[in-house]
Amino acid sequence: MDWMPWYESLAKPSWTPAPATIGLIWQILYPIILVSFGFVFVQAFRRKLPWLAALPFALNLLANLSFTPIQFGLKNLPLASVDILIVWVTILWMIAAIWRHYRWIAAAQVPYLVWVSIATVLQLSITAMNW
Repeated sequence: MDWMPWYESLAKPSWTPAPATIGLIWQILYPIILVSFGFVFVQAFRRKLPWLAALPFALNLLANLSFTPIQFGLKNLPLASVDILIVWVTILWMIAAIWRHYRWIAAAQVPYLVWVSIATVLQLSITAMNW
């Protein structure tokens, strides 16, 4: 993990979770994301859900998967901040888009929204502190 010394050298807020805590949170969230996103995409492929309702899920997945390479590969804090804002906005869009079709999918996104809200404030804080 050649990014760890770089990450540890960054100025961070005192409330920054330990990397192990962040990893644990994602270990909990990824199965929720896998099941709920998988369900949405299957329903869209079966034409039981409009593709427009699945679009924010696809965009969120792309933005979520892009964060780690941007943050830890490119070590680009401003771009990572833009990316996490996209993740956050698309979660809100996902919840709004899926609510009338499958409320349980919308509800399943709440823990993801809570964590990404915290992570967004953290990312923006780290970016500002290291600008």
